[in-house]
Amino acid sequence: MPSAPRGRLGKRIAYHRSVARLTQKQLADAADIHLGTLTKIERGARGASDSVVESIAAALGIDPSLLLADRAQASSRIKAAIPALSAAIAAYDVPDDTPVRALPLLQGAVAEAVAWRLAAQYVRIARQVPELLGELFRALQAAPPQHQPDVARLVASACRSADAVAYKFGAHDLSARLIDLMRWAAPHADDDILNSVVAYVRTETFFAADAHAQGLRALEVALDSAASPGSAAAIAARGALHMRAAVIAGRAGDVHASDTHLREARLLGDQVPEAIYSGTAFGPSSVRIHEVSVAVSLGSEHVHRALEVAREWAPPPELPAERRSGFYIELARAQLWSGLPDDAFESLKVARKIAPQHTRDHQWVREDTATLRRLKRADAESLTSFAEWCHAT
Repeated sequence: MPSAPRGRLGKRIAYHRSVARLTQKQLADAADIHLGTLTKIERGARGASDSVVESIAAALGIDPSLLLADRAQASSRIKAAIPALSAAIAAYDVPDDTPVRALPLLQGAVAEAVAWRLAAQYVRIARQVPELLGELFRALQAAPPQHQPDVARLVASACRSADAVAYKFGAHDLSARLIDLMRWAAPHADDDILNSVVAYVRTETFFAADAHAQGLRALEVALDSAASPGSAAAIAARGALHMRAAVIAGRAGDVHASDTHLREARLLGDQVPEAIYSGTAFGPSSVRIHEVSVAVSLGSEHVHRALEVAREWAPPPELPAERRSGFYIELARAQLWSGLPDDAFESLKVARKIAPQHTRDHQWVREDTATLRRLKRADAESLTSFAEWCHAT
């Protein structure tokens, strides 16, 4: 099993342990490793396997990427896991006959994968979800009729977590296959809300292909067939579709449609508390974040809207890390376009602090950091270090 390099890993573990106010013994106990092992890792006398790093990170309540921050180490580990993910879904309809866990245990495992996705913890997803998907495909094939809808929902949810890795790391063909598997599982669940979730996620394929007008049409079709907003979950599902439609309409340059869908999302967001509904964050704060997304999507004279939102509001910490970091990444682009390079760099640093994996591998972060370097050649150290970290050219 591969091991993480010694020196800097040990220093990072010691730093985060001190931040958490834990002794070495307390951390070793929480991570279920020997105290001597942790002592040697911290002083650089030995490396640590992936499983040990993940156990320590879980005990510290942080993502493993914060411990594996040497250049592209976390990213390379994720990319190395992509073939295993592809292999896991290749045989979705002909799974092997090895045993599967009971439904409550599978539900717990999928809930954990959802939490990792919302927190942008892609290392954990890449390492754990391929095997989980294989188990879920077996479970769906073997499930009695009364349990099939529950298992089908778990399959769709796990595929969505896997898709977060595939899409964020540029494996768009694999992402499309995972979304197709979500669409395959949805009829087995007989769940109108899940159909809306799948339509929401499917929009990634249109973003990847720059097919914005077509993506808008697909979302509007999904809205026509969405469940009536008679419950908080149904309201959130419809509202999330409007949020995404507003953004892709902006990318298509359709100002009227963008404003209309954003207005509908705002009305629905005011009807429910901010929360995670069927795996998607929705509520007033999520809609506010999408106001920034829409402004950046429309560009040009609309960018000032993003700055106006940021002047009076910031994402609360209870929002998922991926969504909060996305806010600052898009705000940075608005600030850069508005002639505020220093503010843009500060926003990128905030995004990095919130969700390092999501930020480092975001295309806009690389593009905007490269632009900042061209604009500020005299500013050296921190900007150069950031550019090296995210591989901006």
